[in-house]
Amino acid sequence: MILCIETSTDVCSVALVHNAQVLAHTEQFGTNAHASTLTPLIEKIMKDNGLSMSKLDAVAVSSGPGSYTGLRIGVSTAKGICYALGKPLIAVNSLHVIAEAIFKAHPEARIAAPMIDARRMEVYTELISNEGEIISDVEAKIIDNASFANELRYNKIYFGGNGANKCTAVISNPNAIFVDNILPLAENLAHIAQYKLDTKQFESVAYFEPFYLKEFVATTPKNKVLGAV
Repeated sequence: MILCIETSTDVCSVALVHNAQVLAHTEQFGTNAHASTLTPLIEKIMKDNGLSMSKLDAVAVSSGPGSYTGLRIGVSTAKGICYALGKPLIAVNSLHVIAEAIFKAHPEARIAAPMIDARRMEVYTELISNEGEIISDVEAKIIDNASFANELRYNKIYFGGNGANKCTAVISNPNAIFVDNILPLAENLAHIAQYKLDTKQFESVAYFEPFYLKEFVATTPKNKVLGAV
């Protein structure tokens, strides 16, 4: 049994997976709510399915790129459970989670461009085939009307994720197919997490860190006056 955790965007979700099959999943939407949401979701899904945490074989977590705070909370929670129970930790690239959702929604797709919003006209993205081949590595990419032009010349590419929304206005190539309602959900960790459990591809519980891709930059709220009490 694998507990899967996904917190790379505004969606906080968990799932229970056994033999690559999703037994249960639940999610909650809300900006900056992961810290107060994740643990109750885990407790609820375990209780609703009559399972104790000791029954888990591993914990899988979406490892980034994505929201700095969301990833930190998800990975910290997963590591805490693994450390307390002596269970292995599995990491799954957040973009691969979105790609799984794209291929599930469109079985005919051969190439996916999963995207996570990185603010302004920038996205975290990569190109991946339906056979798991990485066509282009993960990058923080600024989107303009020339983005993916070479790749779209010869291939249909299916774009999905919360970063894909900003591409629809600037990428007009007919080979660009935009898939609505694609979210990085814990249930879409199932196949990758099961494969990594079966092949014992585990992370160090002590030293594993999320793949942030970009450094965290703290900002000051606009309504905050410096020096004010």
